[in-house]
Amino acid sequence: MRLLVENIAELVGIRPAGVERLCGAEMAELPSIRDAWLLADDGRIAAFGPMPVPADITADVTVDAEGGMLFPSFCDSHTHLVYAGSREQEFLDKINGLSYEEIARRGGGILNSADRLHETSEEELYAQAMERIREIVAKGTGSVEIKSGYGLTTEDELKMLRVIRRIRETAPLTVRSTFLGAHAVGRAYAGRQSEYVDMVCREMIPAVAREGLADFVDVFCDEGFFTTEETARILRAGAEYGLVPKIHANELAVSGGVQVGVAHGALSVDHLERMDDEAIEALRGSRTMPTMLPGAAFFLGMSYPPAREMMRAGLGVALASDYNPGSSPSGDMKTVVSLACIRMRMTPAEAINAATLNGAYALGLSHECGSITVGKRADFFLTRPMPSVAFFPYAYTTPLVHRAFLRGREVVA
Repeated sequence: MRLLVENIAELVGIRPAGVERLCGAEMAELPSIRDAWLLADDGRIAAFGPMPVPADITADVTVDAEGGMLFPSFCDSHTHLVYAGSREQEFLDKINGLSYEEIARRGGGILNSADRLHETSEEELYAQAMERIREIVAKGTGSVEIKSGYGLTTEDELKMLRVIRRIRETAPLTVRSTFLGAHAVGRAYAGRQSEYVDMVCREMIPAVAREGLADFVDVFCDEGFFTTEETARILRAGAEYGLVPKIHANELAVSGGVQVGVAHGALSVDHLERMDDEAIEALRGSRTMPTMLPGAAFFLGMSYPPAREMMRAGLGVALASDYNPGSSPSGDMKTVVSLACIRMRMTPAEAINAATLNGAYALGLSHECGSITVGKRADFFLTRPMPSVAFFPYAYTTPLVHRAFLRGREVVA
């Protein structure tokens, strides 16, 4: 099918082929064309340019953008959106002054979600997750990573990953799957963390690999969770089965997780609320994408990652939602972009690049999505008319995403 979009007020995020990611000062550049059109053919971007549409361009479907802007779809590279129920009681606990760590020590947090997931069928997990998928697609997300990590037993981790596989097969957006058995120590192994790590390496990872259920392996390498030595062991075990590392690091403390991630070729290191010069230096010259989750910092009342310091050091950064029931119960990437601008002092151009092309890089998909590039998938959204690109994060609660298109077809929520 050939889809033509015309009367676009501004076509945002144009890149030539071959640009994998943006680093340092490059992040401030957001090329665009005003008063534009775009042609998609067989799900791929075929051509674009300034109005009027050339006479030789034909299409099966023509869409009038009505003066709205066109952006590449968001690429959300860190979520936990397969989960059972909700955790609003912990929300009240936080209001009453308990910290993330205190809630976890009382048996809440990740272990609470693991208990609920154990009692929930695959069918119900899938139904709940698909409601969230429809929500994020309508809000402009076109590619998403989904982690396990609320199972904490082999059987329940596999259950989560099978649900993610079913989402991948049935949802309109592109899905990448991450095995996060080392999200916390399962209740049955309380006080026996080293034995739990043994089980992750010797039982869980081989079982995940036998069914081909994951693209990535992740570890919560942070104070009170898994050590750098344990993390390295799990990453080595994953590498034996072709699982690419991604790391939770430096959310609660300067943990060394960034350095162990870089040393093992992690595609991304995520969270980074607590960074020091050594962690930033470790990322310089690496292929690892630092990924920041301002929704979690907002919801937990924590400090925000030092985005400006990382970009001044020449690093690229990505933004993701961390959609999960305990610390970031939202997958709204427009809000993530707004928080990055408001609280992390990123410019609108930097934040949009971090949520699109650099997010695609952190998914291993920047050759396929994340920018308006001939040959890439036609994943984009149209906004309502607005005065400038900067208005998009400025109007932080206004529902500006008007219509979403994935693989050149409109997706109706």
